[in-house]
Amino acid sequence: MLKGVHLTLLIGPGVPVPVPQSVMDALVSVSVNSGKEKTGFQVTFALSKNSPLLQYMLPAGYFDPMTTRVIIIATVNSLPNVIMDGIVTRQELSPSNEPGQSTLTITGEDLSVVMDVVEMNYMRYPAMPEMARLYVIMAKYAAFGITPILLPPIPPSVPPPTNKIPTHRGTDLYYMRWMARKCGYTFYIDPGPLPGQSIAYFGPDVRIPVPQSALSINMDAHTNVEQMTFSLDGLSKKIIIYTIHVEGEDITIPAPNLSVLRPPMGLRLPAPSKIEYADDGANKSMAEGLQEILGMTFNASNSVTVSGTLDVLRYGGILRNRLMVGVRGAGLTYDGLYYVDSVTHSIKRGEYKQTFQLSRDGLITNTPKVFV
Repeated sequence: MLKGVHLTLLIGPGVPVPVPQSVMDALVSVSVNSGKEKTGFQVTFALSKNSPLLQYMLPAGYFDPMTTRVIIIATVNSLPNVIMDGIVTRQELSPSNEPGQSTLTITGEDLSVVMDVVEMNYMRYPAMPEMARLYVIMAKYAAFGITPILLPPIPPSVPPPTNKIPTHRGTDLYYMRWMARKCGYTFYIDPGPLPGQSIAYFGPDVRIPVPQSALSINMDAHTNVEQMTFSLDGLSKKIIIYTIHVEGEDITIPAPNLSVLRPPMGLRLPAPSKIEYADDGANKSMAEGLQEILGMTFNASNSVTVSGTLDVLRYGGILRNRLMVGVRGAGLTYDGLYYVDSVTHSIKRGEYKQTFQLSRDGLITNTPKVFV
């Protein structure tokens, strides 16, 4: 492994434990992709004919899907970061005629996959508000070390039991994401901060306004990014006209494509390119209609996107998604602060790189200086 970087791999059913040295010696590469709603991983091992992975561990079920839990910890400059806590969902063995070229690859997802196993369509929640339903669902997964952080929808909706009894739909994961989409929220499970712990978040897609170390390009000795590509989408902004039915009257409300939860980061915002009409607002209650309108503003799309690659050692740490980061060296139009939408860790012997996706609402930064 690189100087300054230490990789720890824990595998096992239930409570994972550090892997034997033979497994670390066979490790070829680790990839972890952290997106908006899901985190996935892939670990590849090299095999020989006499490898204990091939002779004993694989037949004994050491890498079996859906029963094997994997925790990946990347320690950079003495700071440990839990970048993955998930379940193996697939294994692939690729024998080769060339000595030492056979590989075993395990692929998996974060702990949300255990919420997607059993459909619970028989569950009923009479007179239970939304938050009570969500906590009842998440209580079943405390044994996996999942701590729920659940924010109530705005405004709350409690249907009278004489009119309607809320019914569970599909698996627990499907129901949580369906409830989140109804009010413009998001639901995801984030690994860490300690090994064996994860945070389940249900709420608006708020980015923590704490900037990380700046991404620098074309700045000689201060450059820490290998490449970056900036783009402006002129079709991303639109206005949705929403109609809700209140006491026999239809009320028309335009929902602009601007987020009320994310502070603006650009001085020059692109003009809306399209006007659309929502078609089912008149069938919903006042509270449900307002939840959808607020949801549209919570999930406003960004026009400016950035993709790139960085070397973790040169950057001096790990770039994390759902936070803010500054960019410098790209010129007046694209320098400034961005939200980190997704990152992918690619770890091999002698190499630790990250690819990333950033976004913001407009051109030209509104901050005089970025945090270096």
